[in-house]
Amino acid sequence: MKLFLFQTDCADPARNLAAEELLLRRVQPGEVGLYLWQNAHTIVVGRNQDAWRECKVALFEGEGGRLVRRLSGGGAVYHDMGNQNFTFVARQGWYDTARQTEVLRLAARRFGIDAARSGRNDVLAEGRKFSGNAYYQSGDHCYHHGTILIDTDMAMLGRYLQPHPEKLAGKGVASVTSRVINLKELSPGITAEAMRHALAEAFEEVYGARAARLEADGIPADEWDALARHYADPAWRLGEPKPYTARLAKRFGFGGIDARLTVEAGVVARAEVFSDAMDADLAPALAKSLTGAAYDRQAMAGAVEPLAGRWPREAPQVREWLAEASDV
Repeated sequence: MKLFLFQTDCADPARNLAAEELLLRRVQPGEVGLYLWQNAHTIVVGRNQDAWRECKVALFEGEGGRLVRRLSGGGAVYHDMGNQNFTFVARQGWYDTARQTEVLRLAARRFGIDAARSGRNDVLAEGRKFSGNAYYQSGDHCYHHGTILIDTDMAMLGRYLQPHPEKLAGKGVASVTSRVINLKELSPGITAEAMRHALAEAFEEVYGARAARLEADGIPADEWDALARHYADPAWRLGEPKPYTARLAKRFGFGGIDARLTVEAGVVARAEVFSDAMDADLAPALAKSLTGAAYDRQAMAGAVEPLAGRWPREAPQVREWLAEASDV
């Protein structure tokens, strides 16, 4: 197995997400890479989220913030220079989320902090979240990325993000800030730079090999520039609001589903599904299944039933909900 480490001083979220995708494309069989990066005053929304509902876009961008959209599923997060981001890239067969999470745990332990994985994508210290993780796969190329809150401005986090109240209730908290913690509260001397060193050392320790340092010129500049323009494009970041005639929304244990349907002559002519489910492929699959179905409880429930083969936990719950939807 070969390891590589890539770090950047760039704080531009579009360029950083572009670098992440290019590293994902280039990783070879038998390689595992760790990418360490930071964004300044940024909100990153999940692949299938409605940015306008998840955060106060106008306020945030009016105050100099940058909103971007990532490839992975999951929910919206706030980044500043008090937050350290990480990405593990590997091909199937070498991609191991348990091992990758152990790198995070071991790095935290170097500062006297005991960390534990919790739920679908969180890493906790003293019962509060300091790292939110998300996952993405394209063919056999996989990544696992996330945040590490070190000294993030929690007032900014609470000012701009507006998660659904049911999501917070499911966590047993009243606000987005009450369920998270900066590691500086537990280890006052910790810094983002110190965490980067700890992550690099833990990466090599967990995998038992030295990591080659990848320099910025190892990423083709023209590809990087072009992909950064894509991530900065408002059409990708924000989407374009589309009219709809019916909306069905519900929060499940795996995430929220917000289906907006355009119904013509009793048939779903277009379906758009927003979600913070961890699997980024679920929402577009639901939208495709619902398109063309009769606008009828049983017809729509039947349309999503075939998805149970790939989503044996999520699809039956959605099917049951649609079959009993009171708004149809």
